[in-house]
Amino acid sequence: MDEPVVLLHGVGLDSSMWDSLLADGALWLAGREVIALDLPGHGQEPPLRRPTSLAEMADDVARRLPPKAHLVGFSLGALIAEELAARMPERILSLVCVSSVCERTEAEGAAVERRLDAARGDFIASAEAAVERWFPEPDRVSPDLVDQVRRVLLANDHESYLHAYEVFATGDRDAAKALPLITAPTLAVTGSDDPGSTPGMTLRLGALVPHARTLIVDGARHMLPLERPEELARLIAEFLDEAERKIHHAHTA
Repeated sequence: MDEPVVLLHGVGLDSSMWDSLLADGALWLAGREVIALDLPGHGQEPPLRRPTSLAEMADDVARRLPPKAHLVGFSLGALIAEELAARMPERILSLVCVSSVCERTEAEGAAVERRLDAARGDFIASAEAAVERWFPEPDRVSPDLVDQVRRVLLANDHESYLHAYEVFATGDRDAAKALPLITAPTLAVTGSDDPGSTPGMTLRLGALVPHARTLIVDGARHMLPLERPEELARLIAEFLDEAERKIHHAHTA
């Protein structure tokens, strides 16, 4: 039987962000166990009461992973997934990085630091700004989905959110050091119109991970799992099938 697929969401969200992808991707999930985890300080996990690091967040997730898994991470979840794939090659069978940041430029780093400062000053306003940044064209995603994302964001414990967002704002520097150590088949995918996890970042990630593939989804923005769930599910499914064929070939060669 196929090994499970573990999904890791982004900062300020929770495992429910994958609901659309799981619904629209039901066909490719036939025969696969799928586990959508909440990141530390998110969803049903205990809040973060002190500053944390990418390594500590990865440690927490590692304790809840099955012995072997295919790992799909979105945004902050992608940084954690990259850390785990580099650290635990015997357990991570394949890696999909969705809308991942990578080696931000000075200007990109300054922009995310401004968003972190805004969240420290006015959490509610910064959450509303995030929703507007993710969904500038409401017709791309149903209003109900946008409202669900807004509710999840606003329900965050503020202190916990800030600790996690700081990891997101700075963790790409640590993750980049680990990328060349990744041996699992890797796919990096982002939207062509994503202003935060840009196509350039995905290409940088692909250049640092040995033998990684990169895909840019034309016309899409940051929230690929909600904006293009069916297309993303198909891309992931095709990649997982290919990765499992490679694993099987390696074991029988």
